[in-house]
Amino acid sequence: MDASTAMITVPRGRVTLSDKRTERRWTVEVESCLLGAHPVTQAQYASVTGARPSTVRGDRLPVTDVSWWDAVRYCNALSEREGLRPVYRLHRPEGDAEPESGVERDETADGYRLPDEAEWEYACRAGTTGPRYGALDAIAWYRGNSGERLHEVGGKSPNRWGLHDMLGNVWEWCWELYDPEVYGTYRVLRGGGWFDEHWSCRASVRRRSMSTLRIDDLGFRVARSARHG
Repeated sequence: MDASTAMITVPRGRVTLSDKRTERRWTVEVESCLLGAHPVTQAQYASVTGARPSTVRGDRLPVTDVSWWDAVRYCNALSEREGLRPVYRLHRPEGDAEPESGVERDETADGYRLPDEAEWEYACRAGTTGPRYGALDAIAWYRGNSGERLHEVGGKSPNRWGLHDMLGNVWEWCWELYDPEVYGTYRVLRGGGWFDEHWSCRASVRRRSMSTLRIDDLGFRVARSARHG
């Protein structure tokens, strides 16, 4: 099984994010980073953790049914396996702890991590300005073409930077809290999934959920800071 982690270099740039609920827009300067060419697969996840949590099995299917905490622990374990310094300091590493007391991020570490939300959207757009980086049926598995099931990674066309499945197939965890004043410890989800209608599979769409959520259309991809790559 293919358990390697192919990474794509994302150049430095700027992206403007927006939130439909609050009607807020904000611009972020994005440093160059490395991003997984596709979501973490079940083979990759099993090779690092020994676990196969997904309901539907397949080595090249995205790993699903993983919480935000599972994703963070995977990043640390992958870093350690490759001789890199883990990014996350977990004060309660075996449990799904509250973010304020449960995890810190070491910005100087060279290991794997979840993408920041701005990194994710900037990388998804790959220099495009529309709602998507291509025709939806060509780039994404969504409710209109998925047969209401999960598909192997890399089956649709990548964006111009070589990133597959940024839209559709599985939602992806990002690092940030969504809106702590309103939603507390809920984390950001991006990208849309195989069961979503077309309007959810857009570069700008922001969703949220509790960091302990495990569901069959939610996975993640890994990132690293380019200065450490």
